[in-house]
Amino acid sequence: MGHMTRRRFAAAATGVLMGLTTGGDALARPVRQPSAPEGDPYAMRGMWVASITNRDWPSRQGLTAAQQRAELIGHLDTAVRRRLNTVVLQVRPSADAMWPSPYEPWSQYLTGTQGKDPGWDPLGTAVRAAHSRGLELHAWFNPYRVAPHTDLSRLVPTHPARVHPDWVAPYGGKLYYNPGLPEVRRFVQDAMLDAVRRYDIDAVHWDDYFYPYPVAGQVFDDDAAYAKYGGGFPDRAAWRRDNTDKLVREMGERVSRTRRGVRFGVSPFGVWRNASTDALGSSTRAGVQTYDDLHADTRKWVKEGWIDHIVPQLYWNIGFEAADYEVLLRWWAETVRGTGVDLYAGEALYKAGDPAQPAAWQDPAELSRHLTLAQDIRETRGNIYFAAKEVAADPIGAMSRVVRDHYRRS
Repeated sequence: MGHMTRRRFAAAATGVLMGLTTGGDALARPVRQPSAPEGDPYAMRGMWVASITNRDWPSRQGLTAAQQRAELIGHLDTAVRRRLNTVVLQVRPSADAMWPSPYEPWSQYLTGTQGKDPGWDPLGTAVRAAHSRGLELHAWFNPYRVAPHTDLSRLVPTHPARVHPDWVAPYGGKLYYNPGLPEVRRFVQDAMLDAVRRYDIDAVHWDDYFYPYPVAGQVFDDDAAYAKYGGGFPDRAAWRRDNTDKLVREMGERVSRTRRGVRFGVSPFGVWRNASTDALGSSTRAGVQTYDDLHADTRKWVKEGWIDHIVPQLYWNIGFEAADYEVLLRWWAETVRGTGVDLYAGEALYKAGDPAQPAAWQDPAELSRHLTLAQDIRETRGNIYFAAKEVAADPIGAMSRVVRDHYRRS
């Protein structure tokens, strides 16, 4: 599709921007209007709600259905109070589901027992409650993470990873689906698309985990898959990147076919490649590069228009030597320029006031300065804050400062 994004291509072809969709296997749905005019640097005002390890929601395992629901609604109300317009809710944290999925078990982060019905539908409730408050609801999925341990017997007997143990690879004390297997790639797409098909979500959202982050002394064992499918590639790294490319491209196409008007966005680690590695890279000295270490060519996905928006995790302060926030925001702005892909900045609200962080994060105005910077970078279309717990608690008043300085109009 060249530089026309997947979403805009579908819209041009079907007239989706007129209000309703028709045809194919897409489900008719109204298209909500943009929350701010084109070019507004604050068009996206979002927050992540992480369910993995009960980080944000639910606050602990085993709460009653009423308590779980009350906490979820509380996060939505907090978003409204902070004048945000989007909630990015993690609904598939670990090859499981926060909805009644026919593909994967109920998440243990709800009841404390994987596969146990919590007695309500969190994703369905979240979509309805968000929309009734004027919020967008983006469903956040992790494609390949299976478990925070390596013991298959701890998964429910019907778990796909137990039914197909050859799909799984242990690495760094955790279990992952093997991205090199076509059947895995198809399955994880099917599992995520079930939610797209059944719920009126506004976007599909992926985080930064594709191939796992490197662990010293560990080897991700995909020898058999590489031997079977790696022919024609110059090396294993190129084959792995192609596997990730296929996942992204195929998922984008299938989201469009399943429910037109639903956007597809990815939130990668903030550095594609350092300039010392690649002349096209950023003037940074980051220890991780998504292209090399996670086998995720995030720049390519933007240039090819396979995604609708990108949310690089720019989790550093302005002036940070190894990875300067301003340097990276400008690099990403240049990357998206002319592509039609929207750029939102992922913000490390969780660092505000943390004594273990650099001095800049002790200043309540640091995050506000990030948004001020965006006013001069027209490609920037907004910000998403990690994460909900801090949006509510407002460490050192950093979130209040952002709202006061930049979100005066709703």
